[in-house]
Amino acid sequence: MDGDLYSFVASYDVVQDVRLVVLYLEGQPWCKASEIFSYSSVDSQDAKKMEVPSVCVRCQLFADNKPLSLVRSTSCQISDTRILWNQCLNLSFQIADLPQTATLVFTVFSFGSEAESSVIGGSAIPLFDRDGSLRSGQQRLHIWRDVAGDKHIPTTTPFQIEPVSGAQELEDRFKGLDRRSSPNAEWLDKLALRLIQLMRENEVERDNQLILTVDLPRFDLPVVFTEQEPVSVTTSSHSAPLHDAPGRNVDASLFTINDPEGDKENLIEAKHRRLVRSQRSSLLDRERKPTATVRDELNAILLYPSTRPLSSAEKDLVWSFRFHLTRFPKALTKFLKSVVWSDSYETRQATEVLLPMWAEPELSDVLELLGPWFRDLRVRSYAVRLLERASDDELELYLLQLVQVIKFDEVAWSAAKKSQHQRVNQGQSDSDNQSQDLLHNGPELVDLLCERSTSNKALGTMFYWYVKVECEDTVYGALFERVASLLQKQLLKHNEPLAEMIKRQKDFVDLLSAKSKQLRLSRDGRPKKIEKLQALLADNKNGLNHFRPALSLPLDPDIYVSRTVPEKSTIFKSNLFPLRIEFCIEDPLDAEIGSTNHDHKTYTVICKDGDDLRQDQLVIQLFALMDKLLRNEKLDLKITPYRVLATSPTNGLVEFIPSMTIAAIVTEFNGSILNYLRAHHPDKDSRATYHVQSSVLDTFVRSCAGYCVITYLLEIGDRHLDNLLVSPDGHFFHVDFGYIFGHDPKPFPPPVKICKEMVEGMGGSNSVYYARFKRLCSTAYACLRKNANLILNSVSLMVDANIPDIRSEPDKAVLKIQEKFMLDLTEEKAIAHFEALFNETSYISTMFDRLHNMAQYFRQ
Repeated sequence: MDGDLYSFVASYDVVQDVRLVVLYLEGQPWCKASEIFSYSSVDSQDAKKMEVPSVCVRCQLFADNKPLSLVRSTSCQISDTRILWNQCLNLSFQIADLPQTATLVFTVFSFGSEAESSVIGGSAIPLFDRDGSLRSGQQRLHIWRDVAGDKHIPTTTPFQIEPVSGAQELEDRFKGLDRRSSPNAEWLDKLALRLIQLMRENEVERDNQLILTVDLPRFDLPVVFTEQEPVSVTTSSHSAPLHDAPGRNVDASLFTINDPEGDKENLIEAKHRRLVRSQRSSLLDRERKPTATVRDELNAILLYPSTRPLSSAEKDLVWSFRFHLTRFPKALTKFLKSVVWSDSYETRQATEVLLPMWAEPELSDVLELLGPWFRDLRVRSYAVRLLERASDDELELYLLQLVQVIKFDEVAWSAAKKSQHQRVNQGQSDSDNQSQDLLHNGPELVDLLCERSTSNKALGTMFYWYVKVECEDTVYGALFERVASLLQKQLLKHNEPLAEMIKRQKDFVDLLSAKSKQLRLSRDGRPKKIEKLQALLADNKNGLNHFRPALSLPLDPDIYVSRTVPEKSTIFKSNLFPLRIEFCIEDPLDAEIGSTNHDHKTYTVICKDGDDLRQDQLVIQLFALMDKLLRNEKLDLKITPYRVLATSPTNGLVEFIPSMTIAAIVTEFNGSILNYLRAHHPDKDSRATYHVQSSVLDTFVRSCAGYCVITYLLEIGDRHLDNLLVSPDGHFFHVDFGYIFGHDPKPFPPPVKICKEMVEGMGGSNSVYYARFKRLCSTAYACLRKNANLILNSVSLMVDANIPDIRSEPDKAVLKIQEKFMLDLTEEKAIAHFEALFNETSYISTMFDRLHNMAQYFRQ
């Protein structure tokens, strides 16, 4: 009987913080110094003076993709061999409170001479093993190069190391010795440790591995994950009942019961799934046709938004009729979500049999296939092949999302290559020939984008600047440095003039950003700053006055400028003092024939320093996308998606549209937008249009409707009369998108962003133009609702893009947009609900507009 006893400690009894000791890093984080010097002109004396980058390790505790602790970091160490820390990190989270999915995520960083950090690699190790035992003692973690540690489950940066042949038994005995569960023989232990260390060093050097060794807490007995039995609040205690206690009459059914096994796989359901999806029924499934009832269920599933997970029963239903569904393009993503990817039979049939015969999906579904949810190489390669058929204009429209997809694409391909390499080392044959071919010849998204960028000036320019901003990311910077290098090589090989133009753009932006920062940080008042700006632009020595040959603007590559116009350039009254610089446009054809035409048009650019424009850039891209979707439905709502380009995480350029804010219109035109439009485009004979040209008033009504719907769907916040603008030709538009997806500094913001000045500009709430405005809003809402999946997929791909209002709540950003579409209602009910929102007004917003005007006055 004694042999059957097993002593352990329950994890909830260990009231102790999670502590670990980061010991050392084995392997070469970078090239050896001798290799660097052999390929350079640095002699041995100068080599000693060169600064070797320092290395540190950052660690954080996660569970279910959510952080449980703050980031802890070791000190920075420098060494040309083994990097030694031997430093203790306290994560300030008790072992008793650890969930079973608790994972330690490590990322190794290097810091150069300019304090710029770059990712060397990362790894993730679950604190509890498969048996539920808490890991303890020394742990050797495989560091995946050039990627940060992945917090997701399953992780793309697992810690496991495949030992060399013959070393497994020694490794097991070493762990037993470390846990003091093996008999102690000092002379034999020294020999074994020496042999293990030699094998480890040979393995690290041969495979060019990085191994991080850490020491986890040790205990005399094994610590096993155990949850305390919840005490039901409805059960009576031994103490005397409190008849006057609050809540004594609450129904016991309202209390939730904690089920620790609720998130685990149901063994009965798993057995049922294997029976339903048995290989024996495969031949019958090819001829299976759904009944009317089943067809209705399948149609309902196909209408689900991309963010809605399928239940087990729904997955089984889709799998059963998979051959019937191959004729429906919309069913592809639902089918792939129904595949059990751990089952080799299902995986092969899905990718080798069904995927090639499936009806070609739309671009919205292709974007979903490129997301982080689908990691199979054949699925991702299939999506890239479909993307090859897209036009350059379509690629440019979705380029912001496709740059983010490179993160998911690279991780999936790297993991697959690593898996194949491990199988080859173990002498296992790769039975999946198609997957093996993809590792060597399969199309990658980054190759497609680089290839198309060389033949299209606008696409190549935008791709360069999007990648350049990502190069400064602390996690994925190294990845995008490689992408930028590949793009540069392709441009020099296939389109050298474009490569030279992009280099000139970079020099221009760097110079403009430096001068903008100097002006912003100076202590001068705004008038003095404007005077300095104009003098700066007029001075030929600064390189900002004339451009020879003409310069293609990064903001709009089709626009070539020859010089700046200093006298028309100014600085806005804002906290960051953005610059407004006017350029003279030069037609490249005139330059080629030597034309002396001096009647140049101008192009005005706003240069912002100290402001992250990536959020504005995303919003404008979504505006352009929705405008395209509306135009496809023959509905032109006169949207003005002006151009925004982030040139770094703290700098950017914005296209300036000649216009006036509604606040300025109210002040200068006696409080009326109609007076403003009438002053620029009068029609004295038309009383029906309030003496404004009909086309101008029509443009105003249409643009108000378009922005009303789009700002409602994206929940644009912080709206006031200084960021609502109207151009002289009637185009209404919004600017400054510092708050999106429900974030708003003002309490009780109205759901529909329409102010009384806009309604009065249409002739009042009883006018025919206001009635037409509401009809256009309903029509636009219905059109965009039909394309909800494309919009949702576009936003979901940006979750890791460091957009401030997405980063704060990444799980809720997409769900908030989905909530606005009301996809669980019929189209009639959803439109009726949207129309009812026009009756909800916020009188508090008027007060905040007045407070904002006062702040602007004192800022002058």
